[in-house]
Amino acid sequence: MKAVIYNEFGPPEVLELKEKEKPFPKDNEILIKIYAASVNYGDLIARHFNDVTPREFNMPFLFWFMARMYFGWSKPKVNILGSEFSGEVESTGKGVKAFKSGDQVFGYLGQAMGAYAEFLRMKEDGVVVHKPENMSHEEAATIPSGGMTALALLRKAQIQAGQKVLINGASGGIGSMAVQLAKNAGAEVTGVCGTHRIEFVKSLGADKVIDYTKEDFTKSGETYDLIFDILGRSSFSRCKNSLAGNGRYLRASFKSPQLIQMLWTSLFSKKKVICALSPQKSEDLKEIKKFIEAGKIKSIIDRSFAAEQVAEAHRYAEEGRKKGNIVITFNNNRQPATIHE
Repeated sequence: MKAVIYNEFGPPEVLELKEKEKPFPKDNEILIKIYAASVNYGDLIARHFNDVTPREFNMPFLFWFMARMYFGWSKPKVNILGSEFSGEVESTGKGVKAFKSGDQVFGYLGQAMGAYAEFLRMKEDGVVVHKPENMSHEEAATIPSGGMTALALLRKAQIQAGQKVLINGASGGIGSMAVQLAKNAGAEVTGVCGTHRIEFVKSLGADKVIDYTKEDFTKSGETYDLIFDILGRSSFSRCKNSLAGNGRYLRASFKSPQLIQMLWTSLFSKKKVICALSPQKSEDLKEIKKFIEAGKIKSIIDRSFAAEQVAEAHRYAEEGRKKGNIVITFNNNRQPATIHE
């Protein structure tokens, strides 16, 4: 089979399409023929992790250290990137009951990665579920990580109908899902993004979109019941006056100072800081699938690249010009994206 392999950290050019032995499923495993894999933030970071300092990493030092141990110090230990995928069950190992050959599936691999390949082997009880019928493989491959993270964190923040919610970083993988899930919960949603992504965020259903290059939402005088800050683009001190009386400041990523803030506000303030990890569970992906099948969540593809163009795909993702999701296709599966009204 063909797989995108990298044996050294570095720029997009370190990614090469090479031949690799095709895996076979063991007991309780399924072999998935990959049709599409996303290019997400984690893939970009992992590719040049040797350059990512503890200060630049968006989680506490211990998480950075553990990640460096896992991904490698001088050479990559994980040689095939790709954490989100969509494809078809090629074959199953002994004892598999949840899936059969021919099933269309999508899922998430976490830091184990490995989706940048024509075939992938994983346990049947991993984060993999049947693909929504109303999505192409390219669209489905962009959903799992952002969808499950946004769902878990918004649940932790106890989002409710009628609330005013601001998503700071609304155009990314987590942010774009958070906009749609907050709208589905009945909230009034304001998205914050850059100029060239305003129309994209509007298309997701945001009631209002703020261009952060032209307006600082913390100085507008507007207040919100929940501010969901993606990748720590702001701070509690800056957002405090933009929170309603019992408002919550939710972080998708955090460091030690935010954990201290969370403890302090839990004891002494009506306005709360919430820092939480989002365990990736197949049950949450099934819930996301229900939203998709009900027409309440969509994926917008900016560009699709063949596996041979993987370096170009990563380069485009890093340029910061994308308006939607980027995917890499395998096994000659270039499905047209679903047209959404």
